[in-house]
Amino acid sequence: MARIHVHTHGKSHSTRPISRTLPTWSNETAEQVSSLVSKLSKEGLSPSAIGIKLRDEHGIPLARSVTGKTVSQLLAENNIKSDMPEDLDVLVRKAVGLQKHLRAHNSDHRNVRSLELVEAKIHRLAKYYKSIGRLPANWKYAAVIAQLE
Repeated sequence: MARIHVHTHGKSHSTRPISRTLPTWSNETAEQVSSLVSKLSKEGLSPSAIGIKLRDEHGIPLARSVTGKTVSQLLAENNIKSDMPEDLDVLVRKAVGLQKHLRAHNSDHRNVRSLELVEAKIHRLAKYYKSIGRLPANWKYAAVIAQLE
């Protein structure tokens, strides 16, 4: 998949397991995985961090292969889902960090451009989430409001 703001093609993710079926060596039940996901979420982990912890510490390659549902779906079932999608939240935090840096170093033109690109991604992603109903229609990214959060 091509990246958005560069002229290269690259992969920014790890490889997923080859098979979506439950491995023979895994002995976790769906209820155990569901309770583990809700426990890890209450500790403050994001859905992607929960998936990494399940993979690395508990030997569960995909929560979906055990439970039939993704980590986000399990969180939504238990009413632990956050109001803003994780990828949009990460971009907003990145923009706030760039704004903080630019207040201290206002002549850093490279980071001005980086902030413009990150904000473009935020607007593009927000438009998508509004169209599918994940964000309210009146949600709007504003740099000043994002600094306060």
